[in-house]
Amino acid sequence: MPHQLTTLWTFVRIRCGVAGGWDEAGTVVEKVILTAIFAALAIAVGAIIVAKVTAKANTINLN
Repeated sequence: MPHQLTTLWTFVRIRCGVAGGWDEAGTVVEKVILTAIFAALAIAVGAIIVAKVTAKANTINLN
């Protein structure tokens, strides 16, 4: 997962460099979309962690 985030971050940096850098006059829509993407990523990571912890807890033998 960290490798994928590094690749994504590198892509964003390159695209911003090509576009002329960070523009502080961004629209609200762009910020909302980016926030939604990061929120979805956070929810996905949380769901993966919960699934792995639950699976590990279910393997514990209580006998």
